Amino acid sequence: MAFSFLSHLECSRTGERSEADRVNGTSAVGAPLLARYDLERVRETVTPAEIAAREPNLWRYHEVLPVRDPRHVVTLGEGMTPLLPLPAYGRQAGVPRLLMKDEGLVPTGSFKARGAAVGVSRALELGVRGVGMPTNGNAGAAWALYAARAGLKSLIAMPDDAPAITMKECLAAGAELYRVDGLIGDAGRLIAAAVAARGGYQEVSTLKEPYRLEGKKTMGYEIAEQLGWRMPDVLLYPTGGGVGLIGIHKALRELKELGWLSGELPRLVAVQATGCAPIVEAFARGARESEPFSDARTVAFGITVPKALGDFLVLDAVYETGGTAIAVTDEELLAAQRRLAGLEGAFVCPEGAACFAAVDRLRESGWLGGGEEVVVLNTGAGIKYPETVEVDAPLLAKDGVIPVG
Repeated sequence: MAFSFLSHLECSRTGERSEADRVNGTSAVGAPLLARYDLERVRETVTPAEIAAREPNLWRYHEVLPVRDPRHVVTLGEGMTPLLPLPAYGRQAGVPRLLMKDEGLVPTGSFKARGAAVGVSRALELGVRGVGMPTNGNAGAAWALYAARAGLKSLIAMPDDAPAITMKECLAAGAELYRVDGLIGDAGRLIAAAVAARGGYQEVSTLKEPYRLEGKKTMGYEIAEQLGWRMPDVLLYPTGGGVGLIGIHKALRELKELGWLSGELPRLVAVQATGCAPIVEAFARGARESEPFSDARTVAFGITVPKALGDFLVLDAVYETGGTAIAVTDEELLAAQRRLAGLEGAFVCPEGAACFAAVDRLRESGWLGGGEEVVVLNTGAGIKYPETVEVDAPLLAKDGVIPVG
C-alpha cells in the first residue's frame, strides 16, 4: 500500500503540471508549485476512523503528504497541538466560543516545525545534501534543527534584529548562519546567490520549494479532526509569507474533495501589524496581489514580510471564503498578549497575539458575531520573544520585607 499518493506538482498561476520526483523550486513562470494527490485513491484507502487510531503527530495524514517512503520521514514528534477553549478571554471579547490552536508546543516552539519536518524529509528523499534559506528567525531555527536530525547541512541568513534565541538555535544545530543588515528580502537575495554557487544545496525560501506548505496544511487537517470533521465559523491567522493560511485553505479544499468535510468553509482572516500590512492594503483595494510595503517594522517580527511570493494565494483564500484582512498596532497586540496570559495562562508569541487583538476589533465592528465559533492560530511560544515583556518588579534587599497583599 502506498505511503503517499502524491501525483504531481502544479503551477499556482497557470496550472501547468510538473514532475514531482525531482528537486523543484518555483514553476516556469516563477510561481509557487502546489503538490497534488490522487485523492480518489486516498478516499478508497483510508478513513477518518483509521486515522484517529494512528500516532498523534502530523504524519498520521501521510497519504496526503509528499514523502513516498516512511524511512525518509524526519520527525521530532511534531503535530496534534491542542485546540484550547478560551472562555475568559472569549467572554471579555464577546466571543464566548473562542478557541486557540496552540502551535507554541511543537518542537522548536513554533509552527515552522511542521514545514521543516515535511520539507526536510522530502529533501532527504530527493537526495539534497544541504538546504539554504532566508528567515525572520523561527523558520531558520526549525529548518536548521530538522536538517541536523536528517544529517543535512543548513545555510541560514536572517536580519540582524531577528530574535536572538533563533540565532542560537541555528548555531546549536551546526548551521552556517549569517546576520544581514537589512530585511528578509535582502537576506533572500544573498541566499539565492549562495545556493546557486553550491552543488547539492536546495533553496527552501518561503514557497520557493513545494513541500513546506504541505507541512503547514496539516494544521487544517488537525482542526477538522479535533472538531469532529467539521470546521469553525471563522479562523484567524497571523500573516507574513502566508504559508500557514494558504496551507490551511489547501487542506480545506482537499478535505472537501475527500468527502471528509461538509458545509461552508470557515471565513479566513489574514492578520497583520500596521507596521507591515501589504495584504491588508491589497484587500482594501480589492486587489489580487500586494504592493511592497515600505519601511516595514513591527515587534511581531515573524510577520515582517513586505512582499510575499504567495500574496495572491493568501488573497484568493480570503476572498473565496468571504473572509477579511485586518491590521493591528504593536500596542494593541502587546496588550492582547498580556491580557491573554493574565486571563488564560497562555503566553503566546506577538504574531499570535495580533490575532487576539484582531478578535477584539472584529467583534467591536460587528464583523464577528457573538454566537460564532472562532479559532485563533497561535504560531509560537511567547517565551521565544522575551523582549515583548519588560521586567518591572521591585528589587528587595535580602533582609527586606514583602508587603502584605
